[in-house]
Amino acid sequence: MNAPVRFQALTVSDLAISAGTTTIVRDVAFTLAQGRPVTLLGASGSGKSLVAHAIMGSLPTGLSAQGVIKLDGEDLLAGTPAQTRARWGRTIAILPQEPWLALDPTMRIAGQVDEVHHHLHGFGSAASSDRARADLADVGLAGREQAYPHELSGGMCQRAAIAVTHAAGASVVIADEPTKGLDAALRDGVVERLLQEVEQGRLLLTITHDIEVAAALGGMVGVMLDGALVEFGPAEQVLEQPRHDYARALIAASPTKWPASLLPAAGEAVVSACGLSKRFGERPLFDELSISVRRGEIVAIVGPSGCGKTTVGNILLGLVAPDRGEVERTAGMAPTRFQKLYQDPPAAFVPHQTLRQSLGDLLKLHGLDWMRAEASMERFGLGRELLDRRPSEVSGGELQRFAILRALLLDPVFLFADEATSRLDPVSQKDVFAILIEAVRERSLGLLMVTHETALAETVAHRILKLG
Repeated sequence: MNAPVRFQALTVSDLAISAGTTTIVRDVAFTLAQGRPVTLLGASGSGKSLVAHAIMGSLPTGLSAQGVIKLDGEDLLAGTPAQTRARWGRTIAILPQEPWLALDPTMRIAGQVDEVHHHLHGFGSAASSDRARADLADVGLAGREQAYPHELSGGMCQRAAIAVTHAAGASVVIADEPTKGLDAALRDGVVERLLQEVEQGRLLLTITHDIEVAAALGGMVGVMLDGALVEFGPAEQVLEQPRHDYARALIAASPTKWPASLLPAAGEAVVSACGLSKRFGERPLFDELSISVRRGEIVAIVGPSGCGKTTVGNILLGLVAPDRGEVERTAGMAPTRFQKLYQDPPAAFVPHQTLRQSLGDLLKLHGLDWMRAEASMERFGLGRELLDRRPSEVSGGELQRFAILRALLLDPVFLFADEATSRLDPVSQKDVFAILIEAVRERSLGLLMVTHETALAETVAHRILKLG
């Protein structure tokens, strides 16, 4: 295999992205240079991922990019579609925001890494297999090589996608929310891996809402709001002395700084379980576990990726059967009043339907008023223009807010929030949890939340269950 070409710089100038005659990203300019990564922070829907896809040449249908994007003098926007596709994986690789969609559901994860080494780099079968195992071990997936994506947790799928991206060996790496859904130890491991890519001479653009990730990566940090780059500069300067009002609010929105939640005393249990045990194959997740969630109560489950947090919630909902143990739910309640918010929101939406149709079908089925849904959209900061887009045409954070809106419209008594705000920037996360906490207080909703953020659990939960 020939040694990969290392580029000196990728320069973005006067970048604008339009949908027809509407400009949704404007006046974006920055430079990726060797040894100086760039990290973009900002609200969900602010245009961060669109900038990444403009560089990659993979904007959704209906969107177009104007301006100049040069890689060592070559204008990427001026190339043909064939030239753009030829760069994918070989020159520019993107670690996608939604690993659940990026991985092939029909292939074991070792095979997905293996084929990159075999088809992209030309290694033989044995060498490709060895390299795939090493890549998966590097991201903490040793022993899970033969698993399919649906057999992995969201955090594990993210790590598998990281292994695939690393195997490509491209000189420009775009990491779109690379640490979402990961516990602190795995997050730090991913950051270390990204820094290794920088040390090896690769150009790195990272999109994240995690302030700690931006600080650890260093280099340059930009803050985007409503399609514009409102602040840009050295990481230390932007993160410690932000100038723009939104940048200050974003950096100050850590859960450790939230006010204490004022919740009434919890009522009767809406769901409880005792003696739960569950194994996947020969691997035990938990044994003799007991848990209950009462009306007006928030219970958090924390623990490392893959320890069984999501499985506990799925058992309480009746989506997964325990190997042993019993589950009891409040009698006389319709099944629709026990709801789930998915870690990967695309899993909850029909991909070819517009959000208007998805929401309208729900309202029609349950006899709910459209005005009620529109009022909820306004509270969630969701513009009406999003209704005519498909799930793949909105940001992950916007889609998760639609999922939360749909669940609350059904007036649940129990809500299982599986990393419900892992797609959201700190400001949006704070706003969404304010709405969830209000629902707990006003509706006596029982909320079970899974999170990797210990600080978040300690701030909002009545009780914390630690697994793993």
